[in-house]
Amino acid sequence: MNHAYLVPKPDVEPETERSAINIKYTGLVDYLSTWQAMKDFTVSRTERTPDEIWLLQHPPIYTQGIGGKPEHLLYNNGTLVVRTDRGGQITYHGPGQIVAYLLLDMRRLKLGVRELVRKMEGAVVDLLDDYRIGAEGRVDAPGVYVNGAKIAALGLKIKNGYCYHGLALNVDMDLGPFAAINPCGYSGLRVTQTIDLGVADGLEILSSKLADKLQRRLPKR
Repeated sequence: MNHAYLVPKPDVEPETERSAINIKYTGLVDYLSTWQAMKDFTVSRTERTPDEIWLLQHPPIYTQGIGGKPEHLLYNNGTLVVRTDRGGQITYHGPGQIVAYLLLDMRRLKLGVRELVRKMEGAVVDLLDDYRIGAEGRVDAPGVYVNGAKIAALGLKIKNGYCYHGLALNVDMDLGPFAAINPCGYSGLRVTQTIDLGVADGLEILSSKLADKLQRRLPKR
């Protein structure tokens, strides 16, 4: 699929020179074609291929991780459910949520999976800290939480030392579809989003800031 990515001017200036990561933005993009594009990028890349971060949104869809249990879908509300190849259980994607896909050469960056997960969580925590929102990651349940409610979900696929998939940050979306699932496999887990926490900035600004926070957390080459 030919992705016509539009790159807005970042709202924040980099503090220091960082490793060359191509940051690509787009609007609302179909999940299945984007998943295929990630796989195609990963199998065709070489040791010289620059890493990329894709920031986008998806139409309403549930994605079930590779080891996901079907009972975590509590009832069928008519939304498509896709069993994908990332880790983790079931989550929901929809308009108003920033999805950041990290397509990285983990060997080149000298990163392990757990370390990368912590860095992804840390980037979201850093972003929310800019708005004086206290957030935290959890070792027992990867993701980012504000007062016990999940605001960002994580899931990765590692193939031949490369990763794809990434994280989803709830910004200004309909949270109702989360009621049909046990989010990330946890019964009764509350979810939240930035607009409900008093953040007035929207998707474009937060996408740029999230890209910056991710780059700051990733190792320099």
